[in-house]
Amino acid sequence: MEMKIIITEHARKRLRDFRQDKITTADIISAASGIPGRIPTATRFRGFFAKSGRMFDIVAKDIPAGRLIITIIGK
Repeated sequence: MEMKIIITEHARKRLRDFRQDKITTADIISAASGIPGRIPTATRFRGFFAKSGRMFDIVAKDIPAGRLIITIIGK
């Protein structure tokens, strides 16, 4: 079963910052979906690449409603 990816308002706001330029919501969903297992506490995952080639990290946590994306850190 496909896990629901929930992107916080904070993370959406960060996508508009210069440091996260050219990272799309689709890139975030793809990265978060590719993380195996369960994430019980907020954890930083490093080294994802957007389609644009931009590298980024995400901070995610699993909650009953799905996988919560807390923030995005562009490189």
